[in-house]
Amino acid sequence: MSRPVCLFTGQWADLPLETLAAKAKAFGYDGLELACWGDHFEVQRALKDKQYCLRKWELLADHGLASFAISNHLVGQAVGDLVDERHQSILPEHVWGDGQREGVRKRAQKEMIDTGRAARKFFDAAPVSVQQRLKQTGKTVVVGFTGSPIWHYAYAFPPLPKGAIEAGFKDFARRWRPIFDSYEKEGVWFALEVHPTEIAFDISSTQRALEAVGHHPRFCFNFDPSHFGYQGVDYLEFLRRFGDRVVNAHVKDVWWSPTPTLAGTFGGHVDFGADGRNWDFRSPGRGRIDFEGIIRLLNHAGYQGPLTVEWEDAMMDREHGATEAAAFVRRLDFPRSSRAFDSAFSE
Repeated sequence: MSRPVCLFTGQWADLPLETLAAKAKAFGYDGLELACWGDHFEVQRALKDKQYCLRKWELLADHGLASFAISNHLVGQAVGDLVDERHQSILPEHVWGDGQREGVRKRAQKEMIDTGRAARKFFDAAPVSVQQRLKQTGKTVVVGFTGSPIWHYAYAFPPLPKGAIEAGFKDFARRWRPIFDSYEKEGVWFALEVHPTEIAFDISSTQRALEAVGHHPRFCFNFDPSHFGYQGVDYLEFLRRFGDRVVNAHVKDVWWSPTPTLAGTFGGHVDFGADGRNWDFRSPGRGRIDFEGIIRLLNHAGYQGPLTVEWEDAMMDREHGATEAAAFVRRLDFPRSSRAFDSAFSE
């Protein structure tokens, strides 16, 4: 069975979900990964309004769409971060509150626990066809960020105090283990999008994050190769090492320069799409990511979840890009063979 081709709605949250659903179907998608901002998926409404989840499924069904994951990147970021005024623009008012750092982090932790509860309620209300698909993949997934209390140490001068990095991983574990424990009770998996500014942003930091939470079974990964390519991280090796914990996959491309540029890996404080950047996100198939290699390793790992386009390309119209991306992913995907190609010679 081919994997469903979905669109992550986070970059489209300026549109009402009903408007986006109609567009996504016309673009060629099978489903939507619903972001927990805009009106796409509202955690507290899902918990308090008995009809909310059913209405979401009815809206999706009216447009011939399904959903296989929800995402709460923005609130997750505030759990682990050293919160400051930047976070106010991305957080719901009830999470931001008075803006005091520790209070925000605790409210964000509670909201992420509530997100798992809402995901359980949402997917329990899903049509039979979606529930059957989820049984095949075995996972009900919340995708998101963790934030990090030590990202600002990524390139550190003056030198770090002894134990500073270890303390950061311990802080991550202290704040996120209760979330993972709650997800285990709910039958939900958390999929961290491994990404700069998160506790895990490459292979080494991913290993340390896993160790920090004792390899908690509900701490898994959303695989997005675009965040590895420009860092010089081997994204195929990530799948070899952690493929059994990949419970969601984003299809996002990135281009990086093979020669020196004016603004290097750290971006030079210039906008995406600016001339002279060392790297930029690109519409799938227009960057340098080896997606065929990725599909082969996802097949090795037995991944049967959605292939979800997270569309970002500063130099391309998004509707044009989302349409060609859906077609690209559909051509890209293929099932693993159930027999050796030369088995006929031994029969």
